[in-house]
Amino acid sequence: MIGTRLHIATGLVAGALVFGPMPPLAAQDKIAVDGSTGTAPLVAALGKAFAAKSGVAVEIGKGLGTKARFEALAKGQIDIAMASHGLKADEVARMGMTVHRIAMTPVVFAVHRSAAVAGLSDAQICAIYEGKTRNWREVGGPDLAVVPMTRPDSEVDAEVVRDGIACLKSLKMPESVKVMPRAGDMAKALAETEGAIGMTSATVVEQSGGKLTALALNGAEPSEANIASGRYKLTRDAFLVTRSAPPPPVKAFIDFAKSAEGAAVIRANGALPVK
Repeated sequence: MIGTRLHIATGLVAGALVFGPMPPLAAQDKIAVDGSTGTAPLVAALGKAFAAKSGVAVEIGKGLGTKARFEALAKGQIDIAMASHGLKADEVARMGMTVHRIAMTPVVFAVHRSAAVAGLSDAQICAIYEGKTRNWREVGGPDLAVVPMTRPDSEVDAEVVRDGIACLKSLKMPESVKVMPRAGDMAKALAETEGAIGMTSATVVEQSGGKLTALALNGAEPSEANIASGRYKLTRDAFLVTRSAPPPPVKAFIDFAKSAEGAAVIRANGALPVK
């Protein structure tokens, strides 16, 4: 597995997955989770599978910023903080918290299915975001206007694509590129807008029910093999952060996310489990 930078800041299971029963847990009947909205779709999928197995519900919040998520965790307002970038692990440990890296998620340029394009080169991506390419027929697609979308530059998906595609690194995008403040905003807009393209996670594409296509970049699809070999380079981590001594149901959920059963859920939702 390729190395990744450790950054912390901080549902739906595709396919049928069958799990064995889990012994009853403690009195706590729900686990409150909040934090990174980009990590939420994958954690929601894990939570759905865990709830079916254990009877303990995993409730995902609407999103919390870096400071707010760790404050909420410290105060016991949530049980788990979701994260993908921001603070270093040793800083989190000094707050009395433990970081659990559960997955590596491909960051992808996804297109609405109407675009009917399977892949683009870095140069073609940049031409779209510069405003030079405005119709999908210019890159082998149908006669349909390109609707480019992006995330704020401070958000992890935007950071990953700007770091990974040289011609995007310092590109000032024109006003015609729509900025989607939250990961959920991007997912919804991509699924509902003909001709749309934007950066999101492979999990969102997997959970879209065929509404979205994840583009290959320079001929490399965002597959596990291509990520492992380094051919596909756009990835971000998914972390769960708990208090250092979490209650039994929370520990059970973390153990489930790291188990073979959890790995099956992670793969079914477009991400790669990590040890």
